[in-house]
Amino acid sequence: MSDSQVEGAASTSGLGSRKRRWTELLAGRVKRQMCGPGTEQKLQESAVHLLRRHLNLNDLLLEVEGAPRKTLCLNQLIDPEACTNLSSSLIGSALRDQASRLGVPVAVLSSRLVASSITQICVSDGESSHRVLLSAEQRKKLSSLLEVAQYLLAHSMFSRFSLCQELWEVQGSLLLEVVWQLHIQNVVSFQELLESHADTQATVAWLFRNLCLLCEEMEASPYNDIARAMLSDLVQMFVLRGFQKNSDLRRNVEPEQMGQLAFVVLQRMLIFALEALAAGMQDGSPQHKVVKCWFGVFCGHTYDRMISTDSPKRFFSHTLTQVLTHKPVLRVSDAVQMQKEWSFAKTHPLLTGLYRRLFTMLSPEELVGHLQEVLETHEVNWQHVLSCVSTLVICLPEAQQLVKDWVARLLARAFENCDLDSMVTAFLVVRQAALEGPSVFPSYADWFQASFGSSRGSHCCSKKTLVFLFKFLSDLVPFEAPRYMQAHILHPPLVPSKYRSLLTDYVTLAKTRLADLKVSLENMGLYEDLSSARDVTEPHSQAHQDVEKAIAVFEHTGRIPSAVMEASIFRRPYYTAHFLPALLTPRVLPKTPDPRAALIESLRRADKIPPSLYSAYCQACSTAEEKKPESAAPGMKVEAVRAEGPLGPLAAALRELRAAMTDPTQYDVVAARVAVVSERLGAALGRAEEDGSSGGSQIQLSVLTPGLEQQEQEVADLLLTCFCQNLIVASSFASPDRQGPWASRLVTAMCGRRLLPVVLTRLCQLLRHQGPSLSASHVLGLAALVVHLAESRSVLPEVHVGLPAPAEGLSVAEFFSSLLTFRTSETSLFCLKFCTAVISYSLCKYSSLSRDTLCTCLSPALVKKFQFIILRLFPEARDPLGPEDTADPPWRPLCQPSADWQQAALCLWKQRTFQELLKEKEFHLTYRDWLRLELEIQPEVDCLSDTERWDFQQWAIHEYFLPRPSAAGGCDGDLQVACTVLVDVLIDFCQSSRSYNYSENSDLVLSGCPGNRDIFSRLQEMAAGLEQGPGAPRSCSPPQGHFLFGVFRRRLQALASGWDVAARLQRQRELLVYKWILLGLPPSIVVGRPQAGQPAAPDCTEFFHLVNSELRNFSHGSALTHDLTVHFFRGLLSACSQSGDPSLTADLVLTACQTECPLVLTSALLWWPRLEPELRSRWRRCLQAPLPQELQRLWEAQRFGRSCLLPDTASPAPGPAWLSAAALYFEIQRDGKDSVKSQLERLGCQGEELLVFLFFFSLMGLLSSHLTPHGRPRQAVDTPKALDICAEILGCLEKRRVSWLVLFQLTETGGGLGHVLLRLAPDQYVRLLPFAFYSLLSYFDEDALTREDAFLHVAVDMYLKLIRLFVAGETSALATVASRSRERRGQGDPVGLITEARRLLLRSIPRCPKESFSNVAEVTRRRSLCCVCRRANESAVDTALPLRGEPGGAALALWPLTCWAVVASFPGPRPRVSGGCTRLSTVGFLQLLATSADFDPDVRAALLSRRQAGPDADLYREPRLF
Repeated sequence: MSDSQVEGAASTSGLGSRKRRWTELLAGRVKRQMCGPGTEQKLQESAVHLLRRHLNLNDLLLEVEGAPRKTLCLNQLIDPEACTNLSSSLIGSALRDQASRLGVPVAVLSSRLVASSITQICVSDGESSHRVLLSAEQRKKLSSLLEVAQYLLAHSMFSRFSLCQELWEVQGSLLLEVVWQLHIQNVVSFQELLESHADTQATVAWLFRNLCLLCEEMEASPYNDIARAMLSDLVQMFVLRGFQKNSDLRRNVEPEQMGQLAFVVLQRMLIFALEALAAGMQDGSPQHKVVKCWFGVFCGHTYDRMISTDSPKRFFSHTLTQVLTHKPVLRVSDAVQMQKEWSFAKTHPLLTGLYRRLFTMLSPEELVGHLQEVLETHEVNWQHVLSCVSTLVICLPEAQQLVKDWVARLLARAFENCDLDSMVTAFLVVRQAALEGPSVFPSYADWFQASFGSSRGSHCCSKKTLVFLFKFLSDLVPFEAPRYMQAHILHPPLVPSKYRSLLTDYVTLAKTRLADLKVSLENMGLYEDLSSARDVTEPHSQAHQDVEKAIAVFEHTGRIPSAVMEASIFRRPYYTAHFLPALLTPRVLPKTPDPRAALIESLRRADKIPPSLYSAYCQACSTAEEKKPESAAPGMKVEAVRAEGPLGPLAAALRELRAAMTDPTQYDVVAARVAVVSERLGAALGRAEEDGSSGGSQIQLSVLTPGLEQQEQEVADLLLTCFCQNLIVASSFASPDRQGPWASRLVTAMCGRRLLPVVLTRLCQLLRHQGPSLSASHVLGLAALVVHLAESRSVLPEVHVGLPAPAEGLSVAEFFSSLLTFRTSETSLFCLKFCTAVISYSLCKYSSLSRDTLCTCLSPALVKKFQFIILRLFPEARDPLGPEDTADPPWRPLCQPSADWQQAALCLWKQRTFQELLKEKEFHLTYRDWLRLELEIQPEVDCLSDTERWDFQQWAIHEYFLPRPSAAGGCDGDLQVACTVLVDVLIDFCQSSRSYNYSENSDLVLSGCPGNRDIFSRLQEMAAGLEQGPGAPRSCSPPQGHFLFGVFRRRLQALASGWDVAARLQRQRELLVYKWILLGLPPSIVVGRPQAGQPAAPDCTEFFHLVNSELRNFSHGSALTHDLTVHFFRGLLSACSQSGDPSLTADLVLTACQTECPLVLTSALLWWPRLEPELRSRWRRCLQAPLPQELQRLWEAQRFGRSCLLPDTASPAPGPAWLSAAALYFEIQRDGKDSVKSQLERLGCQGEELLVFLFFFSLMGLLSSHLTPHGRPRQAVDTPKALDICAEILGCLEKRRVSWLVLFQLTETGGGLGHVLLRLAPDQYVRLLPFAFYSLLSYFDEDALTREDAFLHVAVDMYLKLIRLFVAGETSALATVASRSRERRGQGDPVGLITEARRLLLRSIPRCPKESFSNVAEVTRRRSLCCVCRRANESAVDTALPLRGEPGGAALALWPLTCWAVVASFPGPRPRVSGGCTRLSTVGFLQLLATSADFDPDVRAALLSRRQAGPDADLYREPRLF
């Protein structure tokens, strides 16, 4: 500054005085100031102040040295180009020199200089008021200035405090980036600058304003990285200073002030963000940008450099507390009403993002504990609390169980202390968590039932707790949604009977509230889920869902669903007003009735559809048929338009998920996106997808004809397509183990109770029916989807499918494996691809897991199918693997466009990890597994030729499985074991529904199912090897027997016993397979070779036992089928050819048949015309000898039967008599004459015994005509003719006075007739003998019969057995057959037969001799008549079939005879006979029946009342029991 300028400036200070020089002014001032103490110091301070205020710093730096002389100005310090030739030392020297001249500290002078320069830089662009970041030009100037400042600071020529004071004076122009640059360049730190300002509020305001501007400018700024670094450093400083430990006693006042300042700034930013969220800011608005950026500072990487301190954790905890307690204006009643709008998907994404970031610093246990602490100690914002709970259970799976435990503790505390706050918290938390779906938390209805539906609940402790519970529930009624009240009503708390009024009062209140809301329990759907907190579905909308569910259940079970039947009775308004109209929607009826039509017809037959409604439905369907061409197309358009609406948001949510999954570390982001997808799924399906639990129920679908509605299929396709695309995208940059949790989270969203059946049905369509047409990307995506679904199989329901499937349910993993078949070459190649993809994905996805964990993630059935197909298609895979055969999992090569699937499969097969996995027992491909899979192959469409298939099967059996140990799934080298397993698997396959996949012709089971004939050929080869080998089974000890009969015996013992229709059909089907196998193997198995060292008779015990115990019961009449009979005699001839004495062998075997298996001989007589030529031919060709004696006996018996029907004299009957009688009866059947009476009369005296046996065979024929009206041609005799034959034989017996009643008293003991005859008839025929007995009622000679002592015994016995048959339903088959045949209608009616039998007995009882009653007493003592009465009673109640012409039921018909029979068994006088009416004293038998523990209570009461009516009641007057 020049002297003249200084003088001019000074002269202006005193107007009117003379001008004095600067030196004079200073001299005079010095003299005056020297008078006081400390004037020198004061003078210096004043000089500095004066300089700071009035000096022109641009002119301060004058010429220093050098030539030419020039001026160094201040603006050159901030101009990088102008000061390139200036050194920092030059600038420092100039500042020091000038400060020395002025007597001012150089640090003060330099600080003022830097502050002024900073101000110039900040205002150079003229827009500093709305910015916090520098431009590029400003940043260069600031960098040059900071270099000078760093030099000055290093040489103690700079004052930080002075700079802070100067900067605060120009804070309006100060940019935040300048402060940050000063901080990071170590010129002035944040803390120094902030603490230097005395006005804390102004500092907070300045920081808040600049932080908001920084956050707003962050996203659009080209210097985004600088802005983020600034914000990160600021936040780190604020957190570190504002959340230090309170126990640090070494802190001074300044850090305390800084901590308070930092705390207030962070608090103000959070409050601003929360208020902006509450105000409903618009996306893209300045407030939205600020909140989004500020919430971003809670990311974990912001605090990486502070990991050693606890400040971030305390900051996050404090922030969470502030969020939960921000403006707690909502009451509990508001929360109850509004919480359904606070689910995760409906909460603002910025708030849920904040929660997710806060969760990263705290463990799940700490989070739940913090929530509990805040709720106990603060007034809370319920919206924030409940949305936090939703985010917690969505994003942290570990927290789900913790929340359940927390709720349990809250309930326990609530009931222990009657704590209303704990009760409120528990219910709100549970309802909120349940809103997020069953994949994260149980439904509310399930939780409520589990918590209060049993005696273990805390509410059952006392009356006080019950009152507390119902008071709380009653207080909720005015505010809660109808769904919750419906759950409370339909799943009420368990209440002791004495406090039942508490429950009824609440139910009344809840129903009243539901009525006010116009919600009716009666209008709830049949299958409606009570767990949803959504608005109630309209009845008509729910009815359509109920109809689809009912049709699915009906299709699976074949019966009307129980829910529909119950609704037709107990929920009539909903059933008639909503369900039936939805079911009877007019449509074009299919030509073949579909499940809907079948259900409608079943309901109509059950009188569950009003006739008028059904008629209107039929008329409307007829109208729809006429209008079909015009109305078909528009309907499809409507459905298409309707489907477009909800799929748009779902597709958008899936695209957002794809964008989020690219960062595998952002688990919380993926979870948030999946939660949004789940929310959109509910709208897309038109129902609440997240409602209800996926576990605890069953999924029913049809594998053969899987069907979906159009909208369901569109949703499923969108999901599956998204999953496949996401997987391909993710696999392009990361292996499955590094792709994060997106796949498992999305699969969890698919496992909802409503969506999972849709997804499984669509997968069934794709994998089973469209597999070969799927692209490679689809195969890979669906394979990964199957892996993740199988991973969750423990929490998923079982899948019940229609044919083909086992009776029991399948797990999800087993279900997917069952969809993969090897029927054709195309499906086999698809299975190879799919199994390769599934196993490769699993090995890559779970490579870091232990082998045990990996085993649980893989489906054993699918691994076995891969082994099967790889060994079958690739001969090189059958060679042993060398130690060098290692490879990486082929997942990445499969994702390439030109993937070689076969090479990838071989690579996987050779992979070391996979081979080690195959050593686990559960993954062993056993011999049994291989047989099951090989049986599914259809040879005509197999990818292997006949020769290749034979080579493979030979290798598999003899080289692979036969030598392997049994522990590894082999046969231990035992060929008999191999044969046994093959037979067992073959029978299972023929019995399984898989054998009917290809045709509805059941003969396939017997003629060889598709694919099994080659395997059966292998069985024949192995069986022949066993027969011819040195260790042939027939040379073993007789008790061991042949392996084939051992398999039959073991399987038959495992079958259900009984004579109900299902058990009989199952057993018959099993035996048909046995017969087919037996006929396909060498006949020597049936008879076998003679035992070594024993007489010549072969051991036929096992075959005889099979015939007597099983085949006899499924024969028609008294003979086996022709093929089985021929097979036995071929085996007999084979055994004879290997015997030293063939004739003796044949005679011994056939003689044994007479006592052990007579059915074989009667079968030979039936088929003798076709059997004899082959027997004689083979006997002559092999042995060149006449027929053995026993074969000759069969020929003679057949000749005798034929001769009896000729007009000439009959030839003598060979013995035994039953054999001749069988031959005669078969000839009568073949002859077909209308009458054989004359031929029977020509029999001599020896014919009396023969007639009795002939009568037995005719009775069997009569029953056979009833049971099999369309019998074999050789045995076909219609019922009238069979009845006539029986009558003629009966007439001959009565004429000769031959007793025939013995045929109805046959027993196995005693070696009498029963020993033979009971082995000649099926057990069903023997049980139906009472029916045959009374069928001949009209042909009885009652006078002759009543004179026989045994008649009444037999008649009563047959009557009681007939009643028993009727009650058990065994006579229904006879009635059904009779009703189907027009000419037989009215014959064989069991009810009419019982009526006639009763009348016969009532007529005969007074006329029977005295000796008859002892026999009857013996009958009644052997049988529990009260049990018969009880069954008759039950039958009468169930069937309500009246007797013909009588008012009572079938049970009442038994009444008089039961009375008489019981009394007759008592010692004492016989009943009094008077006037053709028997009157008995009923006291004794009533006491017996009424006190029997086995008697029905209702009948017992009726009998006791009859006893009180009088002891001499008329037994002919039927009691009114019903």
